[in-house]
This record gives sequence, structure tokens and C-alpha cells, in this order.
Amino acid sequence: MPAADTVSRFDVAVVGAGPAGLAAAALLAEEGFATALIAPPSRPDDVRTTALLGGSVPFLKSLGVWTAIEAAGAALATMRLVDATDRLIRAPEANFHAREIGLPAFGVNVVNRELTRILDEKVASLPNLVRIEEVVTNAAPLADRVELTLASGRIVAAPLAVAADGKASRLREAAGIDVTTWAHPQSALVLNLSHERPHHDVSTEFHTKTGPYVLVPLPGDRSSVVLIETPEEAERLRALPDADLSRELERRARSLLGRMTVEPGRQVWPLSSLVAKSYGAKRIALVGETAHTFPPIGAQGLNLTLRDVASLGEILAAARRDHADLGAPAVLAKYERARRLDVETRTRGVDVANRALLSDLLPVQAARAVGFFLADRLPPLRRLVMREGLTPSLLAPRRMRGLDLPRG
Repeated sequence: MPAADTVSRFDVAVVGAGPAGLAAAALLAEEGFATALIAPPSRPDDVRTTALLGGSVPFLKSLGVWTAIEAAGAALATMRLVDATDRLIRAPEANFHAREIGLPAFGVNVVNRELTRILDEKVASLPNLVRIEEVVTNAAPLADRVELTLASGRIVAAPLAVAADGKASRLREAAGIDVTTWAHPQSALVLNLSHERPHHDVSTEFHTKTGPYVLVPLPGDRSSVVLIETPEEAERLRALPDADLSRELERRARSLLGRMTVEPGRQVWPLSSLVAKSYGAKRIALVGETAHTFPPIGAQGLNLTLRDVASLGEILAAARRDHADLGAPAVLAKYERARRLDVETRTRGVDVANRALLSDLLPVQAARAVGFFLADRLPPLRRLVMREGLTPSLLAPRRMRGLDLPRG
């Protein structure tokens, strides 16, 4: 057993300093929990962007960071879906406008490094939070706490650890939680570009035989690109000279935004999915990519993650009011129940949508086309699709509905 003076004790220890970990640490510290955030410094070179939609907006407002995020990003007022498969049966174009459900915009698209910077600044301002820029080398769940051994030999102990340390999570392994994984026959080319015509806050998603090609607004006459292709084609495109890639992306976008010019920084990400078989065990709760990952289709990833964070914060606040052990099996079971349906529905839904787009079967193509047609032509269905696509109405966390947590 380590000497008492070598152990730092907290109410909650959050491991991982991506957006998931930063948001979790900020929320828990603001709720009055003595919080440790443990992770090396955040990566500065991530050119990917995140569309923060629906309930993520009131959640981030409640943390006091939305104004800065909104200023750093671009509004998403319209979602345009275009069938560019050139198949025999094609879906009609569909345009979804935020004003139809009483919103000025569905949300904001922001570059990940800007989002991380804003959350970093929030975390640094919180007196109830200690940031420890070290790697966790060992996680040991004990009867009344989790002990996290750091690279320096320091030990951090807490009744509950929040695992936000990614797909290959050390904490998830320590908790003994298995995962279901599956690969997709695709990779995503990710980059940002400028264009000569304004995007007018419209996000356009071209559906192709190999996957979506999405142009999402950024500030000014700029957009972020997610192009899902076969792994071989994604690598070929990444290797093209700037001028050639710019022309190819313009061609694939049917010159919708005029001449395009790619910006420095290209990344290719192989696509895979992961779902944890439990979201908490042995005093460790999973959030974000530690619990679920899937292809960047439908802008679900971080929005789903923030619902994890909001749900966990709500459940821990209730446990504190009841003077319960934060890492008790009953608390983790409540978190499991709160998240299972949402995560399973979104993960499987994205997988089905991706498989339907890739399918050459005529009945599948016909069903997809009919679905698009009905969603485009029936106003009640359109509004339902938009609202549920943003945030599930069933059991949404209070902060996702713009409500504060109960006190006392």
C-alpha cells in the first residue's frame, strides 16, 4: 500500500483530455466535485471538425463555453442531402431547414483544435479542478476507490474514475469491460478548404456508392470535408498535389461552391465501429470513444458523447444528494440504463445507413429512396426526423433540455 503522503485524493478522476474528457471534467468540477483531469497535453494538429447540434447547444451554454464556440465556428442552418450514386433507383434531394423546428440553426461546426482550446481554457479557470499532465500507467479498482498510478509514480485515488481515454482504453481494460468491434470497407479523407462561392450556412452531403462526401460550413468561404471512400482511393487522393485534389473535390461537388483550394493538413482515418458491452464496472464509467465509436456519418459522434457526459453528471449529482458512494454498482447500473438505448440506437442506425448506401440490391435502394421521399414531402415526419436526429426526446439529460440539475 502506498504511503498516505504519496496519494492525491479526489471525488472523481477523469482520464483523457480530448473533448470528452475536458467536458466531463468541467461539468463535474462545476457541480462541486473535487475533480482530477489526467492526460498529456491535447493534440494541436487535428484538422477535423465537429458539428455540435441539438441538445449539445444548451449543454455547452450551461458550461459557459457556447459563446466562444459559436464565435469560432459556422452556423448550420440547412442540411442538404444529395443522392450522387448514379444508380437506377436514386433518392430525391432533401433539404432540412432549422427554421422548420423553430431554430435559427441546428448548431455550429467548429475545428476540433479550436473546440479543444476553448474547453482547455474553461478547465483552467475552475478552482475545483486539478489538471495533471501525465500518462496513467496502471489502474487498480479497489473496494472503495480506484487507484491510478502515473508515469511519475504519483498515485491518484477516487471513488470513481471516468474513462475518456479513447478506443484502446487502459481504464476500460482495468474494469474488465469487453467490446464488440467491426470494421468497415472504407476510410475517411478529412481536410479543410476554401471556395469562391459562399456556403450560406448550408451543409451538403453527397451520397456516393462508396459513402458520403460532406461539405460542412466553416467561417468565411470555407468548409470542412469528410470524404468516405475505399481505403485505396482515400490514400490516392491524399497523395495528390494540392491543385489536383482541389479540382477533384470541386468535380465531385459538381462545382456547387465554385473553385476550391485545399488547405494544409490532410488525414485519412480507417473506419470502424466499437460498442462497449457495459458502460461502467469496478468504479470506472466509460464516456465517448471509450464506450462507442462509429463512422463520421450524420454528425453523431461528439453529440452522443456529450449526452454521456450530461447523463453521468446528472446521475452523480443525484448520488451525492442521496449520500451514496459515487462508484457503487447501483450508480454505474443507473448510468448503464440511461445510456444503453441511445448509444445502441445511434450506433446501429449509422451502421444500417452506411450499409444501405453501399448496397447494390434494388430493394434496399428502393426502400432508401422511399424513405427520403417521405421525409422530404411529409412535414410532420420531416420535423420528427429533424428533432430526433438532433437529440432523442426520450430521457434526454436535463442539461440537454436547458434545465439545471436539482440542488440539495
